[in-house]
Amino acid sequence: MFAEKDKPAAAVVQPKMKQKVLMSWSSGKDSAWALYKLQQNPAIDLAGLFCTVTKAFDRVAMHGVRVDLLRSQARSIGLPLEVIEIPHPCSNAEYEAIMGRFVARAKNDNIDCFAFGDLFLEDVRNYRVEKLEGSGIEAIFPLWGIPTDQLVLEMINNGLRMVTTCIDPKKIPAAFIGREFNQEFLDALPDQVDPCGENGEFHSFVFAGPMFSEQIEISVGEIVHRDGYLFADILPKSAVWA
Repeated sequence: MFAEKDKPAAAVVQPKMKQKVLMSWSSGKDSAWALYKLQQNPAIDLAGLFCTVTKAFDRVAMHGVRVDLLRSQARSIGLPLEVIEIPHPCSNAEYEAIMGRFVARAKNDNIDCFAFGDLFLEDVRNYRVEKLEGSGIEAIFPLWGIPTDQLVLEMINNGLRMVTTCIDPKKIPAAFIGREFNQEFLDALPDQVDPCGENGEFHSFVFAGPMFSEQIEISVGEIVHRDGYLFADILPKSAVWA
């Protein structure tokens, strides 16, 4: 038997450190739902959002959303937002140089992971992983592999509300631009269209959901045709849009 003074000391169990994560934010439904998944994960420390914005237009790249609405989303989420400006047009080399500088800053801030809302496109996922390789930052994909017909119903049934901001009229009828994305929208989609628009059929702006502290009040403004796409100008609104 051990004498009291000879007893081995109990092992000290170090608490598991949380992963410090930045969310790649597009203003749309997939990044919003990926963020919500991370918010529910006790092993994740959400440090902020980052989003690429076309400097010439002061709008979210591809989604065409105004930066002031982007900032409204970040305020409702309660996370800091890093706006990464890119030129128009922007070559791949320019884009990678801009993002490379951002990655270096993030690593200096002790960020462990970048999270992305990608669903099933292997080439996109591989590109993200490749560009972060050797940086000390890991790419994570909270929604990866979830069947999109299942995922979209999960979003809608749990209170996510969004409106289409951009569509590819070669892939989806023009009537879908500027519409709220809900069950009626889903039921009207052509059979060949992915229900989450993962093949570039459409992009969205989220204005309400469980990741937000309050709804963002909006209205749909002018519809324009630019660079082969249709864009709806989403505007702030003083009264709740129903």
